[in-house]
Amino acid sequence: MTGIRERRVTHEVFNQVPPLAGHDVADDAVLLDGLAREGGGWAGPEVRALGRLAGTEQAQEWGRLANEHPPVLRTHDRYGHRIDEVEFHPAWHELMTVAVTHGLHGSAWADSREGAHVARAAKFYTWRVDAGHGCPVSMTYAAVPALRQSPELAAQYEPLLVKPEYDFGLRAPLTKGALLAGMSMTEKQGGSDVRANTTQASPQPDGTYRLVGHKWFTSAPMCDVFLTLAQAPGGLTCFLVPRVLPDGTLNPLRLMRLKEKLGNRSNASSEVEYENALAWRVGDEGRGVRTIIEMVNMTRLDCVIGAASGMRHGVTAAAHHAAHRKAFGGYLIDQPLMRNVLADLAIESEAATITMLRLAGATDRSVRGDAAETAVKRLGLAVSKYWITKRWPAHAAEALECLGGNGYVEESGMPRLFRESPLNSIWEGSGNVAALDLLRAILRQPQTLDAFFGEVELARGADKRLDEAVQDAKDSFTDTATIEFRARRVAERLALVLQASLLVRHGHPAVADAFCASRLTGDWGSAFGTLPPGLDLSPIIDRATPKVG
Repeated sequence: MTGIRERRVTHEVFNQVPPLAGHDVADDAVLLDGLAREGGGWAGPEVRALGRLAGTEQAQEWGRLANEHPPVLRTHDRYGHRIDEVEFHPAWHELMTVAVTHGLHGSAWADSREGAHVARAAKFYTWRVDAGHGCPVSMTYAAVPALRQSPELAAQYEPLLVKPEYDFGLRAPLTKGALLAGMSMTEKQGGSDVRANTTQASPQPDGTYRLVGHKWFTSAPMCDVFLTLAQAPGGLTCFLVPRVLPDGTLNPLRLMRLKEKLGNRSNASSEVEYENALAWRVGDEGRGVRTIIEMVNMTRLDCVIGAASGMRHGVTAAAHHAAHRKAFGGYLIDQPLMRNVLADLAIESEAATITMLRLAGATDRSVRGDAAETAVKRLGLAVSKYWITKRWPAHAAEALECLGGNGYVEESGMPRLFRESPLNSIWEGSGNVAALDLLRAILRQPQTLDAFFGEVELARGADKRLDEAVQDAKDSFTDTATIEFRARRVAERLALVLQASLLVRHGHPAVADAFCASRLTGDWGSAFGTLPPGLDLSPIIDRATPKVG
C-alpha cells in the first residue's frame, strides 16, 4: 500500500545453546568413584542431592546475584555510632544457608564415620555456584584443628563451629545458635612472611590479651570469631578474636574498607585495625605459626578442591556448548580440533579431581591417627596446591574460549569463573611459598619423601612412561646446590607423577593413557588442545558432557 512501509524481520535467533541448568552437578564419574574409594561412599545420596540443587536455575541465580550485588561496608549508623557492619544481598544468605546446613563448614569434625572429610570435600566440590561464600565456609572448617590447641576454648566454641545451622548477625558468640570463623594474618609489610607481623599483643591480669595493629587482609569480616597472629612477649602467637564481646558490645575491630578484588566479589575481604581488641591465646606463646599452620593446611586442601571444582565447571560448560552449537556444517563437539581441546580440558579436570579426593582421604585418615597417611598428605598437598591451582587459570581461559564471544559476555558466567581462577594459587601461600614449603618439609621430615614415592610407586609396572617419570622425579633431588632455584620444577614433576599414578591405578584407561602420553612424555604442545594423535577421546569427552533434563 502506498505510504505504508512493510515491516521486515531482520533476523531470527537460532543456533543458540540452551542454558546449562536442570542437571546433576555431581553426576561426575571420577568424583563418585573417588568418594567411594576413599571411604565416603555412604554420603553418595547426600552429594547427589546437593548436585541436583547446584544444577538448578535458582541456585545459579543466587550465585549471579551475590556477585552482581557485592557486600557493602557500613562503618557508622545514622547517629554516628561505630557499627562496622557488612551488608550482603539476600542471595548470599541463601548460598550460606545451603552450604552450612549441608555441613560444608565444620560438621565433618563432629562426624565419627570413616570418610567424613572425604564426604565434606565432595560436597564442597559439588556446590560450586559461587566461590566467594566458600571462603568463610572453608575457614570455619579449617579453624577447628587449630582451636584444639587450647582445649578449654575448643570445648566452648567447637560445638558451635560444627553445628549445621546458619545464624547470621553480630551477637556475643556463645549466645548464638552456631558460629563461623575467619582468619586474619596478612599485614602490609609481610604478606606471606607472617613472621614480619607487627601487631602487638599485651597480656592482661585476667588471662586475656589486648591486640593493637593493622591487618591488610581479613576475609569474611562478618564471621563471629577470627584466628589471628600477633607478637606477644614470648614471640609470635596465635589468638582467637571475637567480633562481639561477651557483654554484647562490639570488640574494637575497625573495618577500614572492603577490598576491590579481581574476583571473589561476593565475599567481603576487609582491611582491619585492632584498637585494643580483646583476644584469647590459642596454643603457647611463641608458637603461633605452628598453631595456625593446622588451619592453613586445611584451607590449602580447599584451594585444591576449589580449583578442581572450577576446572570441572569450565569443561562441562565448554562441552555443553560444543554439543549444541553448530559451525562449519556440524556440531562443534564432532569436529576433530574441538574434540582435542575438550578432551585435553577433561583430562586436566579429572587429574585434579582424583588428586583432591586422594588428599581428602589422606586427611580423613590423618585425623584418625594414621601416620603413613599424614606423611603422604604432607607432600601431596604441597605439590598439589602448587600445581593444580596454577593450572586452573589457563584451563578457565581455554574453556571460555570454547564458547567464543558467547563466553566473553557476563551472562555466560564464564568471565566470573575466569576471574576466580587466580585466587586459589595466591590464597594460603602463592606459588613460590608452596614450592619452598615442599623443600622445607623434605628437609625437616625426610620420611615424607619416602612416603610420597611409596604412594606413586603403587602403580609401578602398569605404565612404562610413568615408571620413567617417577625415576626422573627422584633424580631431581640429586643436585642439592640448585634445588631451591629449581623448586617449581621439582614441585611440578612430583605433582604430575602423583596425578598419573592415581589415574593409572583408579582412573578411566583412556584418561590415564592420554595423561601419560601428553603430560609425562612431552608429546604435547604449550596450550590445551595439543594432544597427540591415536588417543581414544570419545569416552573422555562423554564423561565431561553434562546430561541436562
